[in-house]
Amino acid sequence: MKNEKAVVVFSGGQDSTTCLFWALKKFGEVATVTFDYGQRHSDEIEYARLIAKELNVSFKVLDMNLINQLSANALTRDDIDVIEKDGELPSTFVPGRNHLFLSFAAVYADAIGARHLITGVSETDFSGYPDCRDNFIKSLNVTLNLAMDGRFVIHTPLMWLDKSEVWALADELDAFDFVQEKTLTCYNGIPSSGCGKCPACLLRNAGLATYLSQKSVGAAK
Repeated sequence: MKNEKAVVVFSGGQDSTTCLFWALKKFGEVATVTFDYGQRHSDEIEYARLIAKELNVSFKVLDMNLINQLSANALTRDDIDVIEKDGELPSTFVPGRNHLFLSFAAVYADAIGARHLITGVSETDFSGYPDCRDNFIKSLNVTLNLAMDGRFVIHTPLMWLDKSEVWALADELDAFDFVQEKTLTCYNGIPSSGCGKCPACLLRNAGLATYLSQKSVGAAK
């Protein structure tokens, strides 16, 4: 794949930045595409831009504010609280988001001559989002190829990793410090370790603590 081009669906967060480093190891040319959908943590777009610039990859922002117009949820409305309840989809679920993002990423990839799409979705730590599941990604991959008469391949390097394993992958890619210090995952728009209270921060920081503990134990042996 070293002679091929890839597009990373990129938000500037822990997962997509780890995927970007993964893609840079695998492909000869990598581009990023970011989506502005009226997200409450809109600072992520600027962090994505800065990361892409530092890593010397192309950066494209697509206006997807239509999602904001259609869907009322905690990621697109400041007046909706971030809530997670057992047996229910989190209030942060944006219906159709990954479906739309990957579809538009495929159109962009086709325009620049890329056939590989990389996304940081995970069925292990997916917060119940149905559009992060492996069967959805495989289904969409088939649909995109049928719809566009293409040969797209959707890569999901984090699909079966929990957050501690995502940190381990970042470390393997020599990107641990970069991901820890320069990414924005927090729903409240605070970089690095974030606010420490929102679900995104709790998941990220718990995964980090687990990984560092495991690494420490391994080093002590």
